[in-house]
Amino acid sequence: MRKFAIVSLGVASLALAACSEKTEDAAATTADSAASDASAAADAAGAAVADGAATAAAAAGAAADAAADGAAKVEGEVQGQPAAEAKKD
Repeated sequence: MRKFAIVSLGVASLALAACSEKTEDAAATTADSAASDASAAADAAGAAVADGAATAAAAAGAAADAAADGAAKVEGEVQGQPAAEAKKD
């Protein structure tokens, strides 16, 4: 009976070790997958920021041009000259 108990404990230990190894492999695979997903998300976020910055820069340029045109128009009206002439000043 005692030998049976010792053998049973040995078999159970081996089974647990094999199960732990499978769990460890699954955890490593999950961690690799999570790292890959995080990297892809970071790349997508970086691209979105770059696109947003380019759009904001274009909008700022358009707003600056519109402001310059408006200022030239007002200056031209005040000085009695066309806006194109006032823009040269």
